[in-house]
Formats: sequence, structure tokens, C-alpha cells
Amino acid sequence: MTPNWRKSTRSNANGGACVEVADNLPGRVLVRDSKDPHGPALTFGPAAWRHFVHRVAAR
Repeated sequence: MTPNWRKSTRSNANGGACVEVADNLPGRVLVRDSKDPHGPALTFGPAAWRHFVHRVAAR
């Protein structure tokens, strides 16, 4: 299965410097630097990703 990469609609405000997320893969969420699409990606389990997003949103 191929990752379906997406980035925030807010990324254009800062010149496109942001992260991209692929959450369409079973059992994992991938995160990469939008400026380096062929570079490495971090891999998170779905629960760890939800926890991270929840904590960031709470700030």
C-alpha cells in the first residue's frame, strides 16, 4: 500500500515548511518533512499519534 501524504492547509503561511502525514496505512502513521519528500519518515503507532496530536492541540 502506498502512503497518501497530506499536509496542513495552514502550511502555505510559512512558505510550505511543515510536516506531511500519511495515516492511510494499517497500524501506522508516517510523518516526514515536506521540504524533503524523499528523506526519512518517522513511524508512529495509531495510539501514539493520537496522544501526540491531543497533547499538541491542548497547548
